[in-house]
Amino acid sequence: MNADSMDAVFVALANPVRRRMLDILKDNPGFSVNDVCAYFEMSRIGVMKHLQILEAANLVVSRKSGRTRHLFHNAVPIQMIYDRWTTEYSAIWASKMTQVKYKIESNMPTEAERKSKTARNRVRRSGKSAGASHRSKIDAAKQPKKQDNPSEKTE
Repeated sequence: MNADSMDAVFVALANPVRRRMLDILKDNPGFSVNDVCAYFEMSRIGVMKHLQILEAANLVVSRKSGRTRHLFHNAVPIQMIYDRWTTEYSAIWASKMTQVKYKIESNMPTEAERKSKTARNRVRRSGKSAGASHRSKIDAAKQPKKQDNPSEKTE
C-alpha cells in the first residue's frame, strides 16, 4: 500500500458519515445507493459524494446490475494499515489488553452504585448510623450533670 492510497483511507475514515456508511454496508452487503440514502437525512447527491470518496479509497466496491449499483464494504485497505503497524506478537498482546479493558469497564459501578457505596462507607467509618448519633445526643442530655466543684457535695 503506497502513501497516497493510505492517505485516502484515512481521509475517508475521518468523516463520521462515511464511517456510518461503511457500517451500514458491512451489515447489509449489496445495498443499493437508494438503500443507503434511506439512512441519512441528506440528498442523494450528498450520499453519492461520500460514496465516491469511499470508492476512491477502495473501502467500497460497487457492482452494477442493470440500473442499480450494489455496494459492498471492502475491509482490505483497513487490514493493510493494521498490518503495517502491528506485528504478529503485538496483535496478540493488543487483543489481550483490549479484553482486560472491556472486563474492567464491565465491572465498574454506575454513578448510583458509587453514591450508595460512599454513603455506606461514611456510616461504617463513624460506626453509627445517622439515627444512632442523634439518639446519643438525646441520651447525653437526659443524664444528670456531674458536679464541677467537689467541695459542694450534696447528701
